[in-house]
Amino acid sequence: MNAAVSSVPPSEPHVMQTYGRLPIALSHGQGCWVWDVDGRRYLDGLGGIAVNTLGHAHPKLVPALQEQIAKLIHTSNYYHVPLQEQLAAKLCELSGLTNVFFCNSGLEANEAALKIARKFGHDRGNHNPELLVFEGAFHGRSIATLSATANPKIHAGFGPLVPGFVRVPLNDIAAVEAALDAHPNITGIFLETIQGEGGVNPARIEFLQALRRVCDARDILLMLDEVQCGIGRTGKWFAHQWAGIQPDVMPLAKGLGSGVPVGAVVCGPRAAKVMQPGNHGTTFGGNPLAMRAGVETLRLMEEEGLLANAAKVGAELKASLAQGLASVAGVVEIRGQGLMLGIELDRPAGALLAKAAEAGLMISVTADRVVRLVPALILSSDEAAQIAAILVPVIKDFLAVPA
Repeated sequence: MNAAVSSVPPSEPHVMQTYGRLPIALSHGQGCWVWDVDGRRYLDGLGGIAVNTLGHAHPKLVPALQEQIAKLIHTSNYYHVPLQEQLAAKLCELSGLTNVFFCNSGLEANEAALKIARKFGHDRGNHNPELLVFEGAFHGRSIATLSATANPKIHAGFGPLVPGFVRVPLNDIAAVEAALDAHPNITGIFLETIQGEGGVNPARIEFLQALRRVCDARDILLMLDEVQCGIGRTGKWFAHQWAGIQPDVMPLAKGLGSGVPVGAVVCGPRAAKVMQPGNHGTTFGGNPLAMRAGVETLRLMEEEGLLANAAKVGAELKASLAQGLASVAGVVEIRGQGLMLGIELDRPAGALLAKAAEAGLMISVTADRVVRLVPALILSSDEAAQIAAILVPVIKDFLAVPA
């Protein structure tokens, strides 16, 4: 299973240097496996950062997308796109919410959510609306979404930030209540159900339930960013469903299109009619190809029982990691649910990306010291065991060297 990192030239003179890439270039994939241009094989524990829901080259998704490309890729929103209604109806059925706006990414979905929250306030005579957000949050890299994000490294060099965000600790309902009392212009509470880039930090069930009660009592919006943790990743369609609640606004993206760019904002009755013609729009959002990808992704997830698979195989992987890393000095915590798992270490762990790749495994490190696993939801029990068999010794060897 050992694989050396491929021999890709480190210089890309015409591509803007916005990424610190590993020297690997991938050529193709199959299921949960990918191959680089030198023919080396890797087990994909990253899933395109929680995007490749159905893995690579799914035998039913590929022909469906080929068929759609031969019909229509893009038409614009001057015209009806029947697949939009088909996908929107399915998302409303699965979520219990009311209507959907389609866009191209999680960032765009979160931008739309922010606009909904502001207009919700303006429509009620609040001309200085604010939003309550949380420490550890990540909502995107546009000027508005990075202002809602909590990471100072992402803020650096891009001030002044957009005003109107009040930040409190996650899972602290007393801090939420105090902030709402101190800031009467807050029109909504905006959080990831499970923080992804912030280190795979779940909002506790009782905290989510308390937020729902608070928002109902104050008639403000509960806005749950499910861009990374939604679309079956935790074993339910949306991570907040473990708490038995519904949000008013729910941004989605990543896994919704199995690799085809698609984002969505799903709204419940309190927010469903906030946006009217002319308030928001998109050129590419909701195009026929993206909508077909979404429709087929959800259909195949149901057909193949991928929610149950994510819950079962995710629990197996978490147990294997916990067993393999038990009592290992430097392992702080293993957390997450389903196939969204994080292993927090006591030191910066960025070097593990290359070390895992050399061993034949693709992972990511987020929040500086959290190893993140978000593989395709088709991951098998055997492949989960292989992830643990590769990753555990890589982490042990890494931690054996003094920090």
